[in-house]
Amino acid sequence: MVNASLTTPQVTVRKSSERGQANHGWLRSNHTFSFANYYDPKYQEFRHLLVINEDRIQGGSGFGTHPHRDMEIISYVIEGGLEHKDSMGNGSVIRPGDVQIMSAGTGVTHSEYNHSQQDWGHFLQIWILPNQKGLNPGYQQEYFSPESKHNQLRLLVSPDGEQGSVVIHQDAKLFASVLDPEIKLTYEFAPERYGWIQMIRGKLSVNGTVLATGDGAAIAHTQTLNLQAQESSEFLLFDLA
Repeated sequence: MVNASLTTPQVTVRKSSERGQANHGWLRSNHTFSFANYYDPKYQEFRHLLVINEDRIQGGSGFGTHPHRDMEIISYVIEGGLEHKDSMGNGSVIRPGDVQIMSAGTGVTHSEYNHSQQDWGHFLQIWILPNQKGLNPGYQQEYFSPESKHNQLRLLVSPDGEQGSVVIHQDAKLFASVLDPEIKLTYEFAPERYGWIQMIRGKLSVNGTVLATGDGAAIAHTQTLNLQAQESSEFLLFDLA
């Protein structure tokens, strides 16, 4: 796990180039945390955040039907469309702006394919451990407009669905933002909370530490987060117990 045991404020950078990599031809993936055949004892999880995979899927390809259980799985599409089908009867195409969460609970099977036959798709797959095992499986999908994320933090995921966010079975929140150059934002953590920032594109200063495209950062023992875009930037912010 990422070291969060010290009591001094920490912004611990996970460089994009240092992530695990997998190239299966049809799938190119970068793993922030240990996943499948990639293992790094320093990066197994952060709090309840278990997986952040940045996946690129070739046109006409995808993940065939496979099972999950006792996991909250979030998909955030960056480019293209992701075609989803599952054993609960859901079928949809997830596009940029959409946020999908699948609560695997007691067990679910699903498939994910690139909706395009020609173009590569690009998305983040995020796994968070639920607050209890054996939940009933569930599915949600909501669209969040570019305007709702422009120069502000937009809540996408929360335990109680506030502000129209999708619901997660964990004490966790997920925000997204798209900042113009030089725009500043501030975020206040409650006591004993932790954060993770995942860069999608651009360059962002986080309490003076600069993150670039694909970088991540663990935030510990920090109350105030000062964010400033050094160029047009898109990122996710996790608020974790």
